[in-house]
Amino acid sequence: MQPPGEDVLDAYERCRTFTRDRRSSFYLAFRILPPSRRRAIYAAYAFAGTVDDAVDDAGSEAGRRAELFRAAALLDAAYAAEHDPDDWLAAALGDAVRRFDIPRGHFDELVAGMTQDLAVSRYQTREALELYCYRAASVIGLICIEIFGHGRADREAATQSAIAMGKALQVTNILRDVREDAGRGRIYLAREDMQRHGVAEAEVLAGSLTPQLRHLLAEYAQWAYALYREGERLLPLLPHARSRMCCNGLQGVYRMILDAIVAADYDVFARRIAPSRAARAARLLELWARAALPPR
Repeated sequence: MQPPGEDVLDAYERCRTFTRDRRSSFYLAFRILPPSRRRAIYAAYAFAGTVDDAVDDAGSEAGRRAELFRAAALLDAAYAAEHDPDDWLAAALGDAVRRFDIPRGHFDELVAGMTQDLAVSRYQTREALELYCYRAASVIGLICIEIFGHGRADREAATQSAIAMGKALQVTNILRDVREDAGRGRIYLAREDMQRHGVAEAEVLAGSLTPQLRHLLAEYAQWAYALYREGERLLPLLPHARSRMCCNGLQGVYRMILDAIVAADYDVFARRIAPSRAARAARLLELWARAALPPR
């Protein structure tokens, strides 16, 4: 493909600014990528973040559904390359999906996950919760590996590892955000797991860290660690050093959150647990250096 024109580069710059302003660890990790891959991943992140913000801020359920309808229309425009000249997000995303041949279905699943959040505030089974984790995070991993690049012979292995890594990040989110989600009347702990541990919904909603809930959170932490280990198998499947560095940074910095939750003995109600920006930056440099070596 030809290099992007000035209008598309301007659109990509809007995506970069959006990503930077969210003050996410992801922004730091993305910066190691070469320009074309970095621009594309900014566009994908900006789409996910813009739709997520719009749904959260829309107020009424009708408003949220309208925002999801607009997200689907934006995808139509991006994939058809028939967008309004002022629609910077469709312009950037459209260039990215054509340049890296990203399947539309990944973005559709992401929107389906956000739609699910409108109707579902409890998950009866671990299987149902895993499907949500796939839609909320694993599909972002699948988008990322198309941008990162991977050996075609290893496509299936890369796909499964990316799915696991996405789930690991989402389970980490679930643990970190128990208090915040409870404040919205939501519980992302499977009911069958809560019942098995003797945890009542009222205790979670009230922010009561009982021994039973602590044991349940510890079980979810071990589930997340197992998913991280499976996800790490993706690294040697990425042939480009900077892609490996970015991927290792993403999972490693996020894993710091999980480590901090465990170190706090699962007291997720006292405060929102997050390592400092300086600690994340230092860890990121270490992770980049480790992943820069050729895969073995």
